[in-house]
Amino acid sequence: MRSAQKQEVLGLIESLHQAHEEIKEALLQKRIAVAQNMIAECQEFAVSLGENIERLEKQEHITVSYVEEYCETLFHIYEELTSNHFNENKISKVLKKQLIKIENSVKNDIVVRKEAVFLPYKASMWDSLESVWKAADEDENCDAYVIPIPYYDKNPDGSFREMHYEADQYPSYVPITRYDEFDFEKHRPDMIYIHNPYDKWNLVTSVHPFFYSDNLKKFTDKLIYIPYFVLGEIKPDEDEKIEGMKHFCTVPGVYNADKVIVQSEDMRQVYIKVLMDAANDHSEKARTFLENKILGLGSPKFDKVANTRREDIKVPEEWLRIIEKPDGTWKKIIFYNTSVAGLLAHNEKMLEKMEYVFRIFKENQDEVALLWRPHPLVKATVESMRPQLWIEYDRIVRKYQEEGWGIYDDSADLDRAIEISDAYYGDSSSVVQLYQQTGKPVMMQNVEMVE
Repeated sequence: MRSAQKQEVLGLIESLHQAHEEIKEALLQKRIAVAQNMIAECQEFAVSLGENIERLEKQEHITVSYVEEYCETLFHIYEELTSNHFNENKISKVLKKQLIKIENSVKNDIVVRKEAVFLPYKASMWDSLESVWKAADEDENCDAYVIPIPYYDKNPDGSFREMHYEADQYPSYVPITRYDEFDFEKHRPDMIYIHNPYDKWNLVTSVHPFFYSDNLKKFTDKLIYIPYFVLGEIKPDEDEKIEGMKHFCTVPGVYNADKVIVQSEDMRQVYIKVLMDAANDHSEKARTFLENKILGLGSPKFDKVANTRREDIKVPEEWLRIIEKPDGTWKKIIFYNTSVAGLLAHNEKMLEKMEYVFRIFKENQDEVALLWRPHPLVKATVESMRPQLWIEYDRIVRKYQEEGWGIYDDSADLDRAIEISDAYYGDSSSVVQLYQQTGKPVMMQNVEMVE
């Protein structure tokens, strides 16, 4: 039984307590027919209450047996009144005792079940919610729902282009509920978790407007935002670094969430500082509010990296053909990561750098396997913001895939690439923070260095 449902049952019991007082008053005034009518109404009310508890608990429950005893007592009292042999004080005491027994059973014997809903949009970002979902799923008193939500690419004028729905890209062990088969108003989850904080303000993509954070707040008492990314650690006094990331702190999802879970205590203090500055409110009341709202509990993305083991990973056959040497041993695997920001900042210069990198690794393919994993939003972003750049970028992608000497990874599984690779090379991005958790080498590419 959900918390709200339990409170509703207790409210119904309180109504019966009030009815008992009215029955007692009617008996004291010798209005027997009125008292009998009220007893009959109490009995109907109690039958409905018992059926409701039975339906919600989905099994025989001790509370229902107490309700049945109460109904029998009401029947006998009704008969006593018919014979006109009764003691109103005794009747009042018996009814009160039986109802308190039911009330205590509801409070102590009915376990409150929580409902947690997780709303990922891109499957490749599921790792930012997975460990929290696992904890909820393993809680026997919690019903956890994973509901992938649709998102749209946007045209330059802000209108929606094609819709994407990636429910088929999640791990097989994650049970999926369709977004159009879940009634949020009926369920009213105790908690809703999101990892997309932008609502309508992202220029490139948008989740379906129903799933904007300001709308989701209508269906839960606790909206929780966990960023889909991790950043390089920043101290609260590093003003220059804060200036470069503060836009992450002042998005709708942060403002609308009841709780925000960030990667560390330092990052928590950064969020608090940025939000107080943005509101121009540095009062103790504002700080206390934000300290309760922003929690530095760590990112689930770190949990995913730590819990992913190479022996549990199924490497695709087409990858193995590139990775394995003739003697069956593996080549060194380099995870090559290219970011959206890098492309937008350097344009054709970045494409030139990529072609240079591919040429070097192609020449050394007998000893080293390149695993290229571009940012999942490259197409949506570059095609929308730099159409000409996209045409040339797409040509490079197709050439790389057709030549077949390297791995092209556009799957939702980032952690597979992190785990099977031996070193990281590429742009500065949130992936770097995750990769550093492995202790393996990390090297940043310099776009200006091209032969």
